[in-house]
Amino acid sequence: MVDLFYAPLAEFEFMQRALVGVIAIALGGGPVGVFLMLRRMSLTGDAMAHAILPGAAVGYLLAGLSLPAMTVGGLFAGVIVAVAAGLVSRFTALKEDASLAAFYLLSLALGVTIVSLRGSNVDLLHVLFGTVLALDDGTLLLLASISTITVVALAVLYRPLVLECVDPIFLRSVSRSGTPTHLIFLGLVVLNLVGGFHALGTLLAVGMMMLPAAASRFWTSDITMMMLVSVLVGIVSGISGLLLSFHAELPAGPAIILSAGAVYVISLVLGREGGLLWLAWPGRHLEA
Repeated sequence: MVDLFYAPLAEFEFMQRALVGVIAIALGGGPVGVFLMLRRMSLTGDAMAHAILPGAAVGYLLAGLSLPAMTVGGLFAGVIVAVAAGLVSRFTALKEDASLAAFYLLSLALGVTIVSLRGSNVDLLHVLFGTVLALDDGTLLLLASISTITVVALAVLYRPLVLECVDPIFLRSVSRSGTPTHLIFLGLVVLNLVGGFHALGTLLAVGMMMLPAAASRFWTSDITMMMLVSVLVGIVSGISGLLLSFHAELPAGPAIILSAGAVYVISLVLGREGGLLWLAWPGRHLEA
């Protein structure tokens, strides 16, 4: 058991770095994923994950695999796509989900094309699927900073975010904080996706946000507990995915997302809040 679970994380520095990275991603991405789910914006997160690709690709084209260049480029592209999709949905007949889908498809194709102009297939795989087993000090510091900013921002904005999930009309009637809160939240989404991009790539970064959040919904209906459970699921998925990739010689990023998917399926079947098993054998009705 020691060789199976403890030894890989204790003996190899690259595994320790990967562990710190996935814990940081889980701490920031899990709570953000919960609010995306509650606001019915889960696919928005997926669209934004693809939207950062052109900016990161331009940063790569100009400076190679440079952490600052790819981070700034990804943030810039994500903000542009979010604003553009909002303007299109507000001033045209196209709904926001359709405009986001159009922009993310264009972003994905443009980003892959830009990387292909200069890089090799290895560089393209790095951008799309990340290199969680090759995180350096700068990337770990970036991930830790993003998770810290996210936790602090969510603590400050917790009440308006919850109100907007439950009753956005009431929030607009009693406060003007709805629009700033929404914009800051979208910024947190982009920030966490950019951080996750460096470890898991653009195609998998959103998985560490949405799968733990979706799994947490089957265990509790309390929003605070959902956030805590999503963080726990993210950490467990990260550790199990790293161990799976080490022993089975699988790519680390996909192994982590597969582990998160396995936890989601288990929650779907066994979860106390709407799990299939509990729906198949409902409890007794209350009697007078």
